[in-house]
Amino acid sequence: MFILVNLKAYDCDPVAIATAAAAVGDDADVRVAVAPQTADIARVAETGVETWAQHVDPVGHGSHTGSTLADSVVTAGAQGTLLNHSERRLRLADIDAGIRATERAGLDTIVCANDPKQIGAVTALSPDMVAVEPPELIGTGTPVSHADPEVVREAVSAADAVDSSIPVLCGAGISSGEDVTAAGELGSEGVLLASGVAKADDPRAALADLVTGL
Repeated sequence: MFILVNLKAYDCDPVAIATAAAAVGDDADVRVAVAPQTADIARVAETGVETWAQHVDPVGHGSHTGSTLADSVVTAGAQGTLLNHSERRLRLADIDAGIRATERAGLDTIVCANDPKQIGAVTALSPDMVAVEPPELIGTGTPVSHADPEVVREAVSAADAVDSSIPVLCGAGISSGEDVTAAGELGSEGVLLASGVAKADDPRAALADLVTGL
């Protein structure tokens, strides 16, 4: 089970959360990663935690003011990146270009999608992983595995129909070990979450709860 904590632009201490994530992951022998703001990637990577970017742009070196290059986040210490998160939507052609840019840079990708139909479409672009995240559940504390478990099952089926080698993750509302276990029972190989850790009074305790039972 892969757990990726997206810190978004929350008012939190990325280094403290990364340090806790590294410790919890090691103690439980679970793959735990953190996706901080781009400016914090290097500091987070120095903690030893698996570090992901929240987004990279579908461009290479050149006249692209304000863009985030895949090569640059790799240099900073990132091992992977999210693409097409519901808060950073891309056109399908730009998702494809983004995946090609990450391939050139040696960066892994998780491409997010709203529903099983979109999961099928983005799986065809051959990312490393895909993640289904119904946007209406993001940040609600109500996990998709409880609110609409069929979405997860159908997303797994949609991806398998295109390429069964690409793992499916789920996100939106994940906040507890029970949620992580439920996601796995539905066929998900990992989870994305954000506020459940980034906004927690005790992020390490929240992380420890996530890996309970894994």
